[in-house]
Amino acid sequence: MKQTKHFKTPQRLQKPVGAVRQTIKTVRRGVNIPNVLTLIRIWAIPVIVTTFFFPTPLWAWTGVVLFAIAGITDYMDGYLARHLNQLSRFGRVLDPIADKLLVGAILLMLAHTGRLPYYGIIPAVIIMCREILVSGLREFLAEIKVGCPVTRLAKWKTACQMTALPVLMVADVRFSGVFSTFLTILGSVALWGAALLTVMTGYDYWKSGRKYMDE
Repeated sequence: MKQTKHFKTPQRLQKPVGAVRQTIKTVRRGVNIPNVLTLIRIWAIPVIVTTFFFPTPLWAWTGVVLFAIAGITDYMDGYLARHLNQLSRFGRVLDPIADKLLVGAILLMLAHTGRLPYYGIIPAVIIMCREILVSGLREFLAEIKVGCPVTRLAKWKTACQMTALPVLMVADVRFSGVFSTFLTILGSVALWGAALLTVMTGYDYWKSGRKYMDE
């Protein structure tokens, strides 16, 4: 019987092919329920952004519902990762990125459509700057194998953001009169609260990471 000859990868292609195979293996290991939920949160961002271009109550509520679903996936991916023992580097990297993309995109669209209250751009800029600072700090600490745990204040900051953003998304579009004014004030207060907590948590992260920068 004639034996089948196996194809041998040329020497000059062995490293690139090996890198591709390793990448595929990494992606396959990263595909689990928590990471799929994180990806759903990222995929929802362009759809939520699209709803801002149609200033009608239906589209405003659609954006809020999608935002709520994204918020639920944010809770569920961490919960399932711990309870199903599916923690992964892929998820640890992607999860905070997904959160920052979602919040940043909505803040930009609120500013673009004029739904931010007067001076509301100030807390929005503070939040965006903090997210960039913490992202850079996390990347630096990851390189030296130092963790950056989420604090209780950071959770309160997230709660304020998750209150402010959907309220401001519907305040001027869905409602009018006194109730619209009430929602705008509520969203504004929550956004300023998130900005204040953002500064506090950002400083805490910076203080924790600063000592490693001089080593």
